[in-house]
Amino acid sequence: MAAKILWVDDEIDLLKPHILFLEAKGYVVETINNGSDAIDLSIENEYDIIFLDENMPGISGLDALVRIKEKKPSVPIVMITKSEEESIMEEAIGGKIADYLIKPVHPNQLLLCLKKNLEHEKIVSDKVNSNYQQEFRSLGQKIDSCDTIEEWIELYQKIVYWELELEKIQDSGMSEILLSQKKEANDLFSRFIEDNYTDWLQDSKSAPEMLHTLIKNKVAPLLATEKIYFVLIDNLRYDQWQVLKPIVSKYFTVTKEEVVLSILPTTTHYARNALFAGLMPSEIQKMFPKYWVTEEEEGGKNLFEKELLEANLQRLGKSCKISYNKITNLDAGKKLVDNFNQLKNNDLNVIVYNFVDMLSHARTEMNIIKELADDEAAYRSLTASWFEHSPLQDIFKKIADAGGKVIITTDHGSVKVTNPIKLAGEKETNPNLRYKSGRNMTYKEKEAFSIRDPKLAFLPKSNLSSEYVFARETDYFVYPNNYNHFVNYYMNTFQHGGISLEELMIPYVELVSKK
Repeated sequence: MAAKILWVDDEIDLLKPHILFLEAKGYVVETINNGSDAIDLSIENEYDIIFLDENMPGISGLDALVRIKEKKPSVPIVMITKSEEESIMEEAIGGKIADYLIKPVHPNQLLLCLKKNLEHEKIVSDKVNSNYQQEFRSLGQKIDSCDTIEEWIELYQKIVYWELELEKIQDSGMSEILLSQKKEANDLFSRFIEDNYTDWLQDSKSAPEMLHTLIKNKVAPLLATEKIYFVLIDNLRYDQWQVLKPIVSKYFTVTKEEVVLSILPTTTHYARNALFAGLMPSEIQKMFPKYWVTEEEEGGKNLFEKELLEANLQRLGKSCKISYNKITNLDAGKKLVDNFNQLKNNDLNVIVYNFVDMLSHARTEMNIIKELADDEAAYRSLTASWFEHSPLQDIFKKIADAGGKVIITTDHGSVKVTNPIKLAGEKETNPNLRYKSGRNMTYKEKEAFSIRDPKLAFLPKSNLSSEYVFARETDYFVYPNNYNHFVNYYMNTFQHGGISLEELMIPYVELVSKK
């Protein structure tokens, strides 16, 4: 269907050649020579776009713009003017114009303007589709040939890039193709981790940058020269960081952006303690038994993060003034914003923000959250929406004003689970859906990755026969008892603890204030 244009200009008769040009291109053009009639016509009729002359006798273009927008806020309006005065441009832009053209206008300028405003989504969609189709074969080859962690990181970054690109155009067909490639990548990545994970831990020289070395290798060297705000957003996936990045970039310049590896199990209990302690879980249990709570014990399992961090910094020879704030609800976030000035004199301020992790768990428990975050794209969108209205964004604004370096990272990601795996175990077996620790567990060995000797992965063991079992890709463990109920209850929920690109590959970002 041809796009319908309303063109408003007090010298409209002089624009006949331009109108004929647009009509020849298939557009329907209605014309009027004054602002008053333009307002009435725009209310009475539906137009795809309005060209509006800024300088007309009677009701000016700027006045007409305001009144048209009051009634038809979604219709794009292009302001056309002879003036290049900054104040007029600012006033027009403040009135939410879609575009701005300076007279004399060339016909091709009009055509470009129309394509940009009326056909933008189709043009972008066609281009993204074409680019992904060209990339499809290359991605497939990379998936088959990845044999180093650096290659896997690069591949995952490309997959996330295309997820976000295809999401913009809402092309379910292309997205499904990419999803199948991601599934294949996750399967091969899981096998890669199985082949290499314990070797990395036994020989640190061959290991990539991992969570338990992050403070030593990346944070501690910065403490000598800069004040650091270390912001850990719990359960923040790499793709979620990508949707937060444009918001954070309003206040900060990203100076470093990397992907590092979490540890197994990819859960807060193990991963975050390892991050702050600079030690693997079994090392924490050995060196700080009073700070490590076993799977079988009751009580919180991350209650001593500050103490573990202080001990880590002491071993590294870093004598500095630190603060540690864990934000688990809205009021705590607001309180930190109100008391932000208390942080300014510290060398290192650690802020742990738990919302994304809570969102993941809430999505499992609450139907309304399931509906709001029905798929990966919606999950990312909900994360961005939360951030824009959260105290965390206010905290970032405060940091930008105060100056200093910001580090954003996380302890692990999460994956949307879709494939149930039967596993039976004793009552002491932990309840996590993506990994199990215990003894006498029964499962099909080909369906999971087991570490029968936990010391190889620096994991604590409760008794001599303890082992750890990890779900791969999008699998999740379900007990045989009441099997169908729990299969349906947890299907398509976001979980963590196992082996997947989304859980293990986490963002590490350094930023400096733009002020």
